[in-house]
Amino acid sequence: MMRKTIGAAALALAAVLPAQQAAAQANPRNTLQILRQLDSDNYDPPRSTARAASEVLYMMGDTLVSMDWDQTTVRPGLAESWEVSPDGLTYTFHLRRDVKFCDGKPFTARDVVYTINRWLDPATRSPVRWRAGPVKEVRAVDDYTVQYELTAPYGELLYQLTLSFATIVDQASVERLGQNFGVQGFNGTGPYCWASWTPRQELVLTRHEGYTWGPPIYQNPAPQVDRVVWRIIPESQTRLAAMQTGQGDVTQYIPYIAVNQLRRMPNIRMSTQENYFWDYFIGFKVDKPVMNDPEIRRAINLGVNRAAAVQATFFGAATPMRGYLNPNVAGFDQQAANEVPQFNADEAKRVLDAAGWVPGSDGIRVKNGQRATFVVYGSQSEVSRQILESMQADLRRIGIEMRIQLWDGTVVWGRLATQEFDAFIMSYPYVTASDAFSLYFASGNRPTPNRMNWVDAATDEALVQSRTAVDPAARAAAIARAQRIIAENNVWLPLAHEQIWVASAPRVEGVRAHGLYGVALYKGLDIRLTR
Repeated sequence: MMRKTIGAAALALAAVLPAQQAAAQANPRNTLQILRQLDSDNYDPPRSTARAASEVLYMMGDTLVSMDWDQTTVRPGLAESWEVSPDGLTYTFHLRRDVKFCDGKPFTARDVVYTINRWLDPATRSPVRWRAGPVKEVRAVDDYTVQYELTAPYGELLYQLTLSFATIVDQASVERLGQNFGVQGFNGTGPYCWASWTPRQELVLTRHEGYTWGPPIYQNPAPQVDRVVWRIIPESQTRLAAMQTGQGDVTQYIPYIAVNQLRRMPNIRMSTQENYFWDYFIGFKVDKPVMNDPEIRRAINLGVNRAAAVQATFFGAATPMRGYLNPNVAGFDQQAANEVPQFNADEAKRVLDAAGWVPGSDGIRVKNGQRATFVVYGSQSEVSRQILESMQADLRRIGIEMRIQLWDGTVVWGRLATQEFDAFIMSYPYVTASDAFSLYFASGNRPTPNRMNWVDAATDEALVQSRTAVDPAARAAAIARAQRIIAENNVWLPLAHEQIWVASAPRVEGVRAHGLYGVALYKGLDIRLTR
């Protein structure tokens, strides 16, 4: 009842705001007001992993290649074409000749070389440096040809180069601003240019005059709006009110409970994207007592009613996971997904009985003096709390005790860097199966992001082959093996595939949810305002 009351209150708030207040704050002509929940710490491509950074960087800058709506097809970007050598070690990119930075400087191969080298430079301290691949050298053959040479094949390279971390930057601007690049200014080749940033309030962009080199997935290669304002509104009810009263034009930050309500409203347009790869999961620290028993992990997978937990938490704005990955992602293996146990509480009890876990006097199972109890860490969010409380009740019914410890966003990452917990809840974006599994299950990534401390030579070998095999079929077979190993060992409890929804106001046309790295608007080149 509480959740319904909150949702109703949000919509009611929008309806009762005084008309004169709405009119006084109405959006100026040809200025797009985008509402979001959080700001980024900076807007320097290799130095921030925040979705809040990526969603602005895609508008302020460009990448060598771009991503189609299907999230599997790589399209031209700043590079109009490319070739890969037969040994998979050298990518030759042929650049467009009509591109300029926001300050009017022509874009050339030298900018690509500088950008990639800066990304790789340890002094940049990029947390996503590995995404650039095992680079031997990036060189400018001439002003419009770049050779990207690797020390080993890297089948993920083109996918990784679509991400905002690979946004091309201007060397002169970086050197002028130093550590304040992306804080006090930004000079890119994107459809919109940096105007101003007031942290935790708004970031303002203006149209890049003369920009005509947008990705081919758009009907319009040039921006259709004069000015874009990214406004920070942390409170969900206030964001909904702003959308209802015309003070906001677009948002992807919609409370789950409000999605279906907004879909029924004639003055709000809603867009979604089936190929959206953002998942929630529970990871088990497999070297801790209790969690180190594979039968406990299997029983947890069997004992949790994912469908009920996901419905109660997301109100239809997410789907229960049947495997470890979205079936639409490149490299997904159906056989591995079939290995993941589905809800069957009676079977969970039989598994625990057979493994020697005997119910104690309080109903919690015991084996060799060890109680079937574990601690799960997570962020202090409504999603984490609701999912974990639903799980807690399910697991209690099969004789497993789960204790919940949620932490504020300012400290949760520090707590997750410890070895104190037995399990953790998290969500994450990915671009391919190999991208996801190489991040979380490679033994070299312990203790983070491989917080499960999963160490397995066969998994490591499969992950290496999935990235380095020259033959696409060999890469697909390798990532399929990795998925099957992980599924058979129940290293995670897969929970939910989040859906992406974008709400837009009546004066806004051309909004289509994209979804790369969780970003709804991507370049936003088809967005236009009718008044």
